[in-house]
Amino acid sequence: MPLARTVPAANFIRKGQLRLLTDERLRPALTIMHAEPGRPWGLEELARAAAMSRTSFAERFRTVAGVPPLTYLNRWRMLLAQRALRDGDVRVGALAVELGYASESAFSTAFKREVGESPLRYRFRVRDERSARAEPLSM
Repeated sequence: MPLARTVPAANFIRKGQLRLLTDERLRPALTIMHAEPGRPWGLEELARAAAMSRTSFAERFRTVAGVPPLTYLNRWRMLLAQRALRDGDVRVGALAVELGYASESAFSTAFKREVGESPLRYRFRVRDERSARAEPLSM
């Protein structure tokens, strides 16, 4: 998935994350995280992609993005999950596997911690809100 297409949500772009997209040193690591969000990335692999030591990679990433690399990756996964739940009919278990979680339960726990509600509750709420906005007002 091209990087430009994978940054759709304004709520994901927090302070520093636009700078992250333009940082030449960090871009290779960011590109592979975005290309394979479900892969169990480790700090060492990401640092190697950026041709940096683990320490300098982690420090630079945190300085530029405002969060550590694996926190960024987890937030990215949750953004992708929100989009899939909102716009598609993917099963929660299948989505968990796609995003690299060992179980649906582990995914649901992570989702609730980041988003504030379970994946299914999120799906139903956003779809209900969308339906309510789409219904014409009767006079």
